[in-house]
Amino acid sequence: MKLYAKTIPQTLPNWVTIVTKSADLFEVEINDEHSNFQSLLEELETEIEPGTIGVKAEDLCSRLGIEMSNPNLHQLVEQAQTLITQIAEHREYKQLLEVGYQPDLNIADAQTALTYLQWELERNQEPSD
Repeated sequence: MKLYAKTIPQTLPNWVTIVTKSADLFEVEINDEHSNFQSLLEELETEIEPGTIGVKAEDLCSRLGIEMSNPNLHQLVEQAQTLITQIAEHREYKQLLEVGYQPDLNIADAQTALTYLQWELERNQEPSD
């Protein structure tokens, strides 16, 4: 299981690993099969909605001392654009194209959809006259 956090404590349980760290984001991987993690889940288990038992991410993060990342939509669109570009340039993706991979919608369609979303976000952020 992976979580994305803005802040993390100095010490983490041995079943939590920092995968990547950037200026404003930590990617944290949890060994969800570790017995101590399973015990914590059982302890935090609650009825999320009628008939649904589970653990709220905010409760888990609070217990671990992790502040979850909650980027705005504009940031998410930028991240998605970056990821799509990386996919388009990836060796394995290019190999799929070479062997005949032809999806109904392609990388360019995804980029276009995100560009339209970005334009709409920018248009809605402009002050009205």
